[in-house]
Amino acid sequence: MFFKEQFDEMQKIANQIFNNPELGYKEWKTKQLVEDFLKSKNNQIELDYFSTTGIKTYLSKDKPITMAFIAELDAVYAPTHFCADKETGAAHNCGHFTQITTALSLYTYFIETAAYKNYDFNIAFVFIPAEEYLDLDYRETLRQEGTITYYGGKPEAMKLGVFDDIDFGVCVHSIGETFDEPTIEIGCDLAGFLYKRYHFEGKATHAGFDPFSGVNAYSMSTMFNVALGLLRQQVRDDQLVRFNPILMNSNMSTNVIPNRVTVGTDLRTKSIEYMQETAKKLDLAAEHSAAALSGNVKTETQMGYLPFVQDTYLNSFVKHAFDKNEEITGLIDDRGGIAAAGDIGDLAFMFPCIQISYGGFTGAIHGDDFRMIDDRFVLEQFPRFVSQVFEEMNGQLDTTKLYKRSYNEYEKLIQSITD
Repeated sequence: MFFKEQFDEMQKIANQIFNNPELGYKEWKTKQLVEDFLKSKNNQIELDYFSTTGIKTYLSKDKPITMAFIAELDAVYAPTHFCADKETGAAHNCGHFTQITTALSLYTYFIETAAYKNYDFNIAFVFIPAEEYLDLDYRETLRQEGTITYYGGKPEAMKLGVFDDIDFGVCVHSIGETFDEPTIEIGCDLAGFLYKRYHFEGKATHAGFDPFSGVNAYSMSTMFNVALGLLRQQVRDDQLVRFNPILMNSNMSTNVIPNRVTVGTDLRTKSIEYMQETAKKLDLAAEHSAAALSGNVKTETQMGYLPFVQDTYLNSFVKHAFDKNEEITGLIDDRGGIAAAGDIGDLAFMFPCIQISYGGFTGAIHGDDFRMIDDRFVLEQFPRFVSQVFEEMNGQLDTTKLYKRSYNEYEKLIQSITD
């Protein structure tokens, strides 16, 4: 009955966040909403703040192991979405607003029922900024100022020690498909990605009077784009390789041979090893496209996110809860992996993590028409189900199946990939 009784409150909060989307490291209104809500439910609450808008709080600290339930605060840059912020272009077309409501619903449940006191593990709630890898010029400004080190919210929190006392993590995420029945998904891995910038350099001359002396950087980028199209035949299907080259900046005029053009692309793969192998192929394509037209190219490589491999052991508790649940009738557990990425992969390097996905939406995820259509499932039934997953874990966790790595180990791995 509990989750049914708080449905109206959760629906109001979901609508409020959906109608007020904010980009990463700028989620000020969302942070305030979360903070005010938590304090209204527990006037003794202790909140830790990090990374501009991040919030962390515990239900308890006296148990031997601690789980983090993680909710992402940010929206996507999608200015043509029907509910986009007209000034910033932010839109909640990835469903993060319902991660927040799930976390707030669970927190309220535990505070009002005190069920967590019977658990043999602690629960920390972490509301984290900047999962979406975008608005990079702004984030670079923050980085140059020393405000952040990483563009992604979870790697930044890892660096700050937010997860040092965490032993395993649970995240939830919307599914970008429409279903005829209440549906969840488990065991779906995510790709990792590098972010590449190729700065093509040529020579500017008058395009009418003396094009013969010029070296056209835009033509180099065109040749590079063609090369990448042909290169797709040479990458493995099982690695879910994706690259999407775009012109990032240029200052071109029709009467001047363009001498500087930057092409940016992400490079997604399922494994770090194949990411590095494919990155070399992209670099060679850029170098030879430039050389073929007597130009040059400077390559810039930035780590995006690590591939995410779901923890099979922790997901077994989700399956047990599903088998006992009579409300949620649809289960996807055989997709294997998709080429979408998220910084949950970075966090899963440090300790085991799972991401439980859920339907209840329509439209294309990250598209102009994405919205929630099954409020009752998303805001009532699904949080209740997650609480049942925690019940399955209570008293049953085998700590020998949990691993732990340090931030320093993570940092060394990232450096080895980008060097």
